[in-house]
Amino acid sequence: MSQELVVAIEEHFGSLPDPRRKTANQRHKFIDILMIAICGAICGADGGVAIEQFGKASAEWFHSFLELPNGIPSHDTFTDILAKLSPKRFENCFRSKVESISELFDGEVVAVDGN
Repeated sequence: MSQELVVAIEEHFGSLPDPRRKTANQRHKFIDILMIAICGAICGADGGVAIEQFGKASAEWFHSFLELPNGIPSHDTFTDILAKLSPKRFENCFRSKVESISELFDGEVVAVDGN
């Protein structure tokens, strides 16, 4: 199921450009960073430090379906990348994902935060 989640995120967030400069020494995959940040935000993480802490606390789960070639990214990585994302483009991708989920539940309320 977790791998399906990554595919679904890639499907809806694939058009979101990676704001980093392309260099040979990029340590983390953009999709890995997005997955941890989105999951962290849904679970209440409200910044780079909290997202890193969430990622580390959930590392075993994330390692089961993300590549994470260099482990969980640092809070600096999350902060830098999230600050550089286009809010409007991210919103469009997120809305697309949420709308695809809502279609599965035919008008039922879906609590993404567990409440």
